[in-house]
Amino acid sequence: MLKNILSISGKSGLYKLVSRGKNMLIVETLADGKRMPAYNSDKVVALSDVSMFTRDGEIRLNEVLKKLFDRENGAEYKLDGKTDNEALKKFMGELVPEYDRNKVYPSDIKKLIQWYNILTGAGFTDFTVKEEESEENADKKETLTAEGENKDKPKKSPVKQAVKVQDKKMQTTKQTRTKV
Repeated sequence: MLKNILSISGKSGLYKLVSRGKNMLIVETLADGKRMPAYNSDKVVALSDVSMFTRDGEIRLNEVLKKLFDRENGAEYKLDGKTDNEALKKFMGELVPEYDRNKVYPSDIKKLIQWYNILTGAGFTDFTVKEEESEENADKKETLTAEGENKDKPKKSPVKQAVKVQDKKMQTTKQTRTKV
């Protein structure tokens, strides 16, 4: 579910992936349904790829959202505009006691709450990751690793290739000079 929900750096709100173009993505805002392009220069992150720091490692965003959904019984979380940082940290400590208090900032907690409210407002209530999606992601990573890395033949740099071409031209020129 969260793999098609995107966050775009520099733009507020969350977006649903609608289509892919040659040099862009077509996205739709979850708040009002307006469509717009997201270009290659935009920093786009799928919510399925987002994690939160804990003392022992990381916890996936979908698990945090599920805990928040269960805590609020599916209702919107009321975030007061004047909520201080200590109240946010206390809230997060109740929700995820093992979260890393040094790496997770109050602004991150506010963003988590905003994302939760946007998702529940748009009707997204299932925050579980299906095993099929996890297996697909694992297969894609294995495929990319297998295709992306070729340890038998290291890639030649373009500079070295250009030098070899120049050397071949020089040898050809010397051979033609000596024949005359």
